Amino acid sequence: MSATAEKETMGFQTEAKQLLKLMIHSLYSNKEIFLRELISNASDAADKLRFESLEAPELLEEDPDLKITVVTNKDTKTITITDNGIGMSKDEVIQNLGTIARSGTAEYLKNLTGDKKKDAQLIGQFGVGFYSAFIVADRVEVFTRRAGLPANEAVHWESTGEADFSIEPVERAERGTQVVLHLRDDSLDFADDWRVRSVIKKYSDHISLPVMMYKSQSEEEIKEGALPEFETINEAKALWVRNRTEVKDEEYIEFYKHISHDFNEPLTWSHNKVEGKLEYASLLYIPEKAPFDMWNRDANRGVKLYVQRTFIMDEAEQFLPLYLRFVKGVVDSNDLSLNVSREILQKDPNVDSMKSALTKRVLDMLEKLAKKDTEKYQTFWKTFGQVLKEGPAEDFANREKIAKLLRFATSHDNKAEQTHSLDDYIARMKEGQKEIFYVVGESHAMASNSPHLEVFRKKGIEVLLLSDRVDDWLMNQLGEYDGKQLKDVGRGELDLGELDAEEDKKQKEKLAKEHKDLVERVQGILEGKVQEVRVTNRLTDSPACLVVGDYDIGMQMKRILEQAGQDVPDSKPIFELNPEHPLVQKLDKEADEDRFGDLVEILFDQAHLAEGADIEDPSAYIRKLNKLLLEMSR
Repeated sequence: MSATAEKETMGFQTEAKQLLKLMIHSLYSNKEIFLRELISNASDAADKLRFESLEAPELLEEDPDLKITVVTNKDTKTITITDNGIGMSKDEVIQNLGTIARSGTAEYLKNLTGDKKKDAQLIGQFGVGFYSAFIVADRVEVFTRRAGLPANEAVHWESTGEADFSIEPVERAERGTQVVLHLRDDSLDFADDWRVRSVIKKYSDHISLPVMMYKSQSEEEIKEGALPEFETINEAKALWVRNRTEVKDEEYIEFYKHISHDFNEPLTWSHNKVEGKLEYASLLYIPEKAPFDMWNRDANRGVKLYVQRTFIMDEAEQFLPLYLRFVKGVVDSNDLSLNVSREILQKDPNVDSMKSALTKRVLDMLEKLAKKDTEKYQTFWKTFGQVLKEGPAEDFANREKIAKLLRFATSHDNKAEQTHSLDDYIARMKEGQKEIFYVVGESHAMASNSPHLEVFRKKGIEVLLLSDRVDDWLMNQLGEYDGKQLKDVGRGELDLGELDAEEDKKQKEKLAKEHKDLVERVQGILEGKVQEVRVTNRLTDSPACLVVGDYDIGMQMKRILEQAGQDVPDSKPIFELNPEHPLVQKLDKEADEDRFGDLVEILFDQAHLAEGADIEDPSAYIRKLNKLLLEMSR
């Protein structure tokens, strides 16, 4: 750091430098979004001042009318955006304009590909904010004074968007922030008044405070030297309080981009006003892309909270459950106090009522999307499906509604990317089928090739193929859907009920009696490793499989707990043999007990591998298998 007088020069944070470079090169074709971002920041600054002035009215000084002004100048090749919002102190300038203070930065940069189109989408997920100024400017100046600080503690920040920036104290009578963009030669159209007006109308008409520009003057007024006057060029009315019939889709989309800083359009939205005992307005959006911190359950999340059109809180998590943390939007209540805090929200019964209603509204919005636009819903499911799967455990009251929205791959088509609802599954159920069958695997390939599916394929019975880490836990939480039990095909005794022919049941009993001695011999070899050995009715092609006991923890959940270092309840699998398989028939005839033991151990380890589980002693398994192969080759 060097200093000349009181001017300091500082280097950008590494991530900020990379982002600046990307901004200039990747978003070149969509330059006008810089104006949306800077006006959006100015609007946020006004919201923050409104909120802080509730407890400290003196922060408004003698300038209570909040506004944003935009001034173009062809002679100086500049465009200037000014607000009289909260402003920034020196420390806030360094923090906000020199670093990227947002979780997920490292993950964001790791995902950059060099493909301009794809990287532009990533920027949209990340949010560009102030740095978008460098898309059109080769030099940017910021003059700012935080509300409540004296005029001589204002700050001047300046940068060319390369390695560093300078910062120095200045005198500034007005509170708030002024951003001066010195335009590049290829962006001089943004020094044109009418060009800028059209961009503001396109992107910022919904901003709830006036965006002002100089009113056009007649030649006579110019000759007379009349001073130009400002006029409001946007709607300047909170979009969510307007009647739905008055708002165009384009306005809803631009408002979403304003509150989310997302370049992508939302998948869908819901605008609603509630009147009566409880009065509030809500505008909720389902994004197309997930934020980078979605899997951090402790990250900031939630909707923007307004009370009587006054901004209160940027991320109020109290109005939606955690499994809907991807929802963006605004809630404006007439029934909450203007000095509400997070602690007060947690104890307010009105908030509980609103949370319940807003949760149902989001679930209804998703159900409507699923019916109206299957392709869009598949996009939603691919992005947010695993988060929604947290719902049944967190929200018992809406368990059935959430279950209706779940999607699964199935043996109906065996495609991982093609998912089906539980209603789809039920519509295809066999006559006499009472349960919804599912199998859990470490991957889709493992689930779809599970030996547990063999008898189901033979009988043409559809099975859900589950491979997400939460699936085993999810199914245990759900238990049933539409009055039908959810049945893990790899757990407990397999009873197909009316789907089993009488001769199949008799055949199983017959095989169990005929191979009683074999089962006892195998049980002796695997003593301590299994809770039971028995003849199977699940397999048609495989020699053996492992089954989980009715009340034991599933294999997938067991692995997750072990990987997380958690204590896992001690349980042993059930080992099922297919006596009609040639290997098992050969095993039954083996007289050499050592060779018999090796064969049993090999089958047991293979059954583990088929489940995606680790075998206890891989080297012993390989040794026994090699020994067997050598004997066969003689």
